[in-house]
Amino acid sequence: MDDDKNLDPIALEILDFLKDAPSNKPVSPEQIARAISEKAASGVRTAKPNPNAWRRYFQAVKDQAFFLARSERLLITRKGERVAPDDLKGLSGVWRMKAMDS
Repeated sequence: MDDDKNLDPIALEILDFLKDAPSNKPVSPEQIARAISEKAASGVRTAKPNPNAWRRYFQAVKDQAFFLARSERLLITRKGERVAPDDLKGLSGVWRMKAMDS
C-alpha cells in the first residue's frame, strides 16, 4: 500500500509479521516484540544477549497495534472475539492480533 511509507517502523514490522503468519492464527504482541528484538540484536555482538530485551519493544508494539486496528489494518481479539476499536483503550490481559483479511 502507498500508505505504508508513512507508517511507524514498528507498525511495518507488525504488518510484515502478520503477513508471514499462518492464516487464521492469531499472534501475540509479545511474539512480535521478541521478533523485533531478535532482528535488532542480530547485528550486535555482545558477550551475553539479554533475554528480556524484547520488553523494550512491547509498549511500542501495543501502541502501533491499536493504531493499526483503529485504521482497520488488523484485528485485535480477546478470548477469540474481535475487540471493537472503541474498546481498545481499556483493553488488558491476554489479547492477540490477526491480519484483516484472515
